[in-house]
Order: sequence, then C-alpha cells, then structure tokens
Amino acid sequence: MKPILIISASVLMSTFSFAQKSCCAKSESTETFAMLTHNEKFVATHLDPLPFTLANPIGKEISFKTTDGKEGYAYEIKATTPTNKYVFVIHEWWGLNDYIKQESEKLFNTLGNVNVIAIDLYDKKVASVKDSAAKYMQNVKSERAEAIIKGVINHVGPKANIATIGWCFGGGWSMQSTLLAGKQSKACVMYYGMPEEKAEKLKTLNAPILFVWPEQDQWINKEMVSKFEVNMKTAKKSLEVKAYNADHAFANPSNPKFNKEFADDAFKNAIAFIKTHLK
Repeated sequence: MKPILIISASVLMSTFSFAQKSCCAKSESTETFAMLTHNEKFVATHLDPLPFTLANPIGKEISFKTTDGKEGYAYEIKATTPTNKYVFVIHEWWGLNDYIKQESEKLFNTLGNVNVIAIDLYDKKVASVKDSAAKYMQNVKSERAEAIIKGVINHVGPKANIATIGWCFGGGWSMQSTLLAGKQSKACVMYYGMPEEKAEKLKTLNAPILFVWPEQDQWINKEMVSKFEVNMKTAKKSLEVKAYNADHAFANPSNPKFNKEFADDAFKNAIAFIKTHLK
C-alpha cells in the first residue's frame, strides 16, 4: 500500500484508460472504480480479512422488492421508538459480512433512535479472500445496484430522512445512494470512495458530504480529492474532507493494517456529522 502518489496516479490513469476502452465499461464513477480490480496492485493492497463472527446480532435479515422486479437483501436494525430517521450502510468490496453488520450495530447504538439498514449490493455473495472480492466487485452493474438502492428507498417510504455511509466500494455507492435519495437525503459519509464527477449529477445533490481520506491511499489520491473539492465548489455543494496519515482501508477492523486511533477519530467525526444533519 506504499507507492508514492506520483506512481499511484499513473497506475490509476492506466486503469481508467482500460475502463474507457473496454466495451463493457460505463462512465459511472462506481464502475470506473470497479475496473481497478483488474489491477494486480490494487487487489494486492487488500489483505484477506481476519476471521470474525458477529455474536448475538440485534438486527435481522430482510428482503424487499427492487425496482427491476427482483429481490433485494439487507440487514436491518429498527429503532425501539418509531422514527423516520434512516442510515443506509454500504459495504466494502468484501460484501455484507459480519464486520459490516457489527459496524451497523455500532452506528445504531451510538446515534440513538435511528433505523439502520446495511444494504447488500452483492446479492448474498460474501468474499473471504481478495480474489473473490475482486470478482464480485467487477460483476456489480450500475443498473442492478441502483435498482437495489431504489428498492430500499421505497422500503423506507417517502417520509424517511436518509443518511448514507460506506467504505471503499461502499464509499462511492454511499454518494450514489445519496444522489438517488434526492430530497430525502440529509447526510453522506464517504470513506475513501470514488467521487461522482459529472457536473449535472452534482448539481442535484441535496446533502452535505463528509469525505474521509487516508493520505497514503494510492487510488483515491490527492489529485482526485483536489478535483472533487473543485467540482463540489463549482456545483456550490457542501464538502468536508477529513484527512488522516493512513492507508486505504485503515478504518476496517478486518484489515491487518487497521489503525484504531484514526478509525475511532473518523467514526467520532462521522457520528457528529450525521447527528448534525439527520434531523
């Protein structure tokens, strides 16, 4: 995870070039990010997760209708007292595993009186090794992922106020979920995810964004973050960047390179951000 940013930028540009030339690639930022799974260095930076089983889960597995006529799946934790506040949690490239469920429960317990829904964008596939994770992430199509997210938005109803949070693959989809939620969106937290670049989409953004950025990240690098800041300023949208002297996936406790100090601080900032805007 340690090449200097100049090298990482060139690697990323070559990957983007591959994405643009591929007959199957699309312009969406999330699919561009997915093309990084063809890059051996990107795959190698994701160390296989440490084994973990969530004991005594407080949520439950749910299914719902997606807008493409299929079934979608999620892990839902309902507030004890009915509320229209919802937090959508989007998993990393490993899928909706017990680490994400644990993080969802941590959000639920810390925020208080919210409903938390961890959305499964892999249709029940969960990876335990990086090669499988790369394959699953490659196979995610924007149309299907958007249909799943729209299905969750329909599930919570038109009166729901929605915050989103995600990491890596899920960081990009956190932003896309916020865009899809429209006026129902209230806050978006992105951990080292691919930002949306299209000006016409950014203009429709209704929620402020907190972007958690590890400065050692080869892939979501300084050049990309600076461009994101310019694009958001041009679109007259709110963006707060919180930088850490850490590497990609530093906030993931399944990662052997997990940095607890920085992860705790990022979590504290994410909680404060969501509480401020999810009113």
